[in-house]
Order: sequence, then C-alpha cells, then structure tokens
Amino acid sequence: MAQRVKVAHIITRLELGGAQQNTLYCCEHHDRKKYDVILITGVGGYLDEQARKIPGCKTYFLPELKHPIRPWWDWKALGRLTQILRDEKVDLVHTHSSKAGILGRWAAKKAGVPRVLHTVHGWGFHPGQFFPIRWAYQALERWAARFTDVLITVSDENLLAGLAAGIGRPEQYRIIHSGIDPRQYRLSFLQARRARTKLQTKGLPCVLVLANFKQQKSPLDVIEVADALRSKVPYALFLWAGDGPLFGEVERQIKARGLERHFILLGWREDIAQLLAACDALLLTSIHEGLPRVVLQAMAAEKPVVATAVSGTPEAVKHGVTGFLHQPHNTAAMAESLAKILTEPKLGKKMGKAGRELLKGSFLIDEMLRQIEKTYEKALVKPSKDR
Repeated sequence: MAQRVKVAHIITRLELGGAQQNTLYCCEHHDRKKYDVILITGVGGYLDEQARKIPGCKTYFLPELKHPIRPWWDWKALGRLTQILRDEKVDLVHTHSSKAGILGRWAAKKAGVPRVLHTVHGWGFHPGQFFPIRWAYQALERWAARFTDVLITVSDENLLAGLAAGIGRPEQYRIIHSGIDPRQYRLSFLQARRARTKLQTKGLPCVLVLANFKQQKSPLDVIEVADALRSKVPYALFLWAGDGPLFGEVERQIKARGLERHFILLGWREDIAQLLAACDALLLTSIHEGLPRVVLQAMAAEKPVVATAVSGTPEAVKHGVTGFLHQPHNTAAMAESLAKILTEPKLGKKMGKAGRELLKGSFLIDEMLRQIEKTYEKALVKPSKDR
C-alpha cells in the first residue's frame, strides 16, 4: 500500500460554528487509506470533546492558540505549531480561519512543510472595520498568500474580495462551498410537533435565530427586527440559539424594549433539526460571512430564510424564491419580510420547498469533502517551489 499523506488541520478554536463543524467532518471522514490526519486547535471550544472522539485523528490542544491578537501568546503559539509540524513530519497543512491561517501557514513555512492550503471561511477584514485594522488584516493575508499553494474560498464573493484586496493570484484560488447532510434536517410531522411542544412555542408564529452574540452577526439588529415585527405580528416568538460576548447587552436591550415575551434565549444548542422544525422562518442579520451553514440547514428543513445579502449568502438564498435578502442593518425591511412569511403560510411553505430543491450538488457535505481531497491530490503532484 502506498504511504499515506500526513495532513494537519489547524483551526483557532472549536466553537459551535460552520467552519469548525466542517473541519471536524473532514478530520473524521478523510479517506484513511490515503491520509493520516492530525488536528491542532486552541482550548476551551464547545466542540473540543467531539474532536477528542474522532477515531484515527491525533489532536493537539494548544493553550497558546487564542482568538484575540496577543503578541506574546501568538509568538508562543507559532513556536508550538512549528515544533509539532516538524515532529509529526507533516506533508500538507490545511489551515482554517484568520488567526490560525496566519500562524499556521507561517509555522508550516518555518517547519518546511511541502504543501500548504488555507480555507477562507469569510475574511477577517470587512468594509465596516476601522481602516488601519482592515489594512493590517489585508497586509497579513497578502504576506501569507505568498507561501500558500491553494486558497480555498467557500463563496464566489470571498474569492473576489480576496483578489480585490491584492491577496494571492487568481490561479491560487479554488471555490469549494460549505456543505451539509440534508437528511439530518428532514423531520416528520410528528417529530416537528414534539419539537414545538418541547420548546413551548404554544402554537405561536416562530422565527429562529442561529447565531453567536458577536459583532459579525450584528445581534442587536435582531432586537430591532423583533421590535418592528411586533406591530405587524403581535405574537411572534424568536427562538435564539447561541452565546458570546454581547449576550449581556442583548438581554439588556430586550428588557429595555419590553420584548421579554417575544424571546427565548436558548444558549448553545446542537439539536438544530428540532429547532428548525419548531419554527416558521430563519433570520440571519450578519454584516459579513463566508457561506453560513445555518442557511443551508434551513433550506434542508424547508424553512424560508430572511437574511442579509452579504458574502456567500446570495449564492444559496434566492431572493423572492427561497426567502428574502436585504442590506445589513435594514431591520425594517427584514421585519416586513418576516411578517409576509408569518402571515402567509402558503408562501412560507412554497419558499421552503424551493429551498430544498436548490440544495444539492456543491452544497452537500460529501461533495465538499470530495472536492477538498481532490484539491489535496492536485497540490501534492505539483513541482516543488522555493518557500
């Protein structure tokens, strides 16, 4: 049997999110006849225990690898990453997200790893940032792209944004959409009814929010939408699964606006299929994204989507067909779209069915994995180059 290729996936922290879940799926399902897999990540993520249980995957948890920029810890993380890659004699490094993407690729260069790939699950820079910060992120990405064999983006928009910022060359890029297994989100009528009963929705029209409480997801816009919606659909209920640094501010705003009876804050949840089954629509208020997994999950569950038209979202959600798209912070328009869906059940069902019909091909997780491994194979047969 031919010698297996040793692949190291590097990601900053295993929070409950699409980038992290897809990375773990790759670690678990890579063809073990071809690949010997290791995973390197920070500590304290919601999915840490899941990572530990992946058979045939050696996992390193590095306390030094932290999400915020901290020069002292970042330098220590770089040293640890470099040593692990050298000791493990890694053939190919695949980094994910901005922080791990910069440090991981730098470590791969220092360790002499032959092939380096990076997946952009949404760039770390975006138009709303303070210019010096945005410029610094772009400069780091331009530098790291110089010793990256392949830049994988999860959406067309992410590719165009990277090139517009001068990151890499067109021939370095490959688009591989994030994927899901739609079968996990197709519950029967009885299962859906049980989910509603368990969540105590009491037959009220429900909107699901699956998003962490970080600035990227613009959580305070959700409250603005709810405030505008209650004059149109007085009994609308928002189920919100997630957590994060803005949780306290969200709670304060809900109370200040007298919206307590319109919200159920669930914290981190993994029973996404049940949450979707209990609701009538999905709301996503992000100001930037990669390709949000929650949108694909909603489409698989036949739920219409109201979302911001940012990054890869319009590549999945078709305005007026599978849901409605609006510009970031246009909370009045989002509320209007939700009101239309909640007061016209036939429209919601039509959009939901259209969403499931469109969810195929490149949005399937097995196809995502196949394309990633195909990219590995192509990268590994390219002639070596100076790093």
